[in-house]
Amino acid sequence: MNAPLSDGQTFKMQPSDPRLAEYLKEYPPQVFSERLYQSIELMERHSVEMAIDLARRLNLVDHLSQWRSVDDLCSRLSFQPSFKFALHWILERLVEIECVEARIDGNTRCYHLRCTLRKPDLESLRAAALQIDPANAATLDLLDHAASLYPVVANGEQSGDRNLLGPQGVPLWLNYFHNDNLTYSVNNWVGAALAVERVSTQHTIRILEIGAGPGSASEILLRVFDERGLLPRVKRYLVTEPNAFFLRRGQRKLARQHPDLSLEWAALNLDLPWSAQCINPGEFDLVYAVNVMHISRDLLFSLNEARSALASDGWLVIGECLRPYFNQPIYPELMFQILESFTNVQTDPEVRPNPGFLTAEQWRCAFTRAGFQRVEVAPDIDRIREIYPHFFTGAICGQNVVSDK
Repeated sequence: MNAPLSDGQTFKMQPSDPRLAEYLKEYPPQVFSERLYQSIELMERHSVEMAIDLARRLNLVDHLSQWRSVDDLCSRLSFQPSFKFALHWILERLVEIECVEARIDGNTRCYHLRCTLRKPDLESLRAAALQIDPANAATLDLLDHAASLYPVVANGEQSGDRNLLGPQGVPLWLNYFHNDNLTYSVNNWVGAALAVERVSTQHTIRILEIGAGPGSASEILLRVFDERGLLPRVKRYLVTEPNAFFLRRGQRKLARQHPDLSLEWAALNLDLPWSAQCINPGEFDLVYAVNVMHISRDLLFSLNEARSALASDGWLVIGECLRPYFNQPIYPELMFQILESFTNVQTDPEVRPNPGFLTAEQWRCAFTRAGFQRVEVAPDIDRIREIYPHFFTGAICGQNVVSDK
């Protein structure tokens, strides 16, 4: 597919590599479809165009005639220190399209403008994305809303959390997290497939879900259990979500869909001791979460709390947006990186050198350091990223193996 741009250029999209379908053959064909591949390609390019637009609106161009670091730019432009992560993302997107060059001065990455920034073409790319799948509007709308807040968040005039999670933002999040929006729901499908596979041999299954939001991940997990004839084995399902509005919305939907299932509901702060929040040690066979653990303030603490909640041989399974390679900017970050919960985390040189999304290697390291065994990432990200560097979906699992000694 080709998308004509307003400057006379054309965004050319090649079909997916045939090997990708082979690597993903275990998943439902409607999930990892050519439609999803094309949608993600358009989202990636759309976010690059947004980076160009933001560089103009934030007056970065005026300051990049000389080599500047992120810290230097924040100081000169009077940006908030918390905006550094978002500023780094914008600059790295411009490096990708060779409008900005980067070099290391000492231990500091610095940037310099190589050429005049062209006028971004957001309208043509949006139209192309909607032609591929009208449901892409949910992601595009959230990207647009988040980008519109960058200048006021950078200058400290408004809070990203208050705006993105306020009355105007909540309907956008509900549309984004919906399972009709395949660019998001693919995370739910991959996580559910791995979770059901890991607990499929157990006669009874007790599930704790962390950060369920409005319930889209819960919905797919239960659907996959049902399709495989395993739903009767689910004897307990505790759904937790700290946002009361999202929790109530998920409760209404899931209770209506599964009136005979033993569903429970609670709030849970993954940054505080879980045992003090009525999660008893060894109580569950599966701890499950989709796109939640990466916002844990202390990642190893939360992983250890999850392991404590598991019975012997129980599994932690998380679906996560994955960064294929270290320091690679990816489009979903645009809508999260002005949220304090996304950036205000403890970093670690091995498992979390920066806030936000992690690589498969970093997740493996984190699970191992938290004491999990049989750690695995699915699908085979290591092979997939070699042929498709915009594959951002994965699930990570680890087992709580308790020694008899």
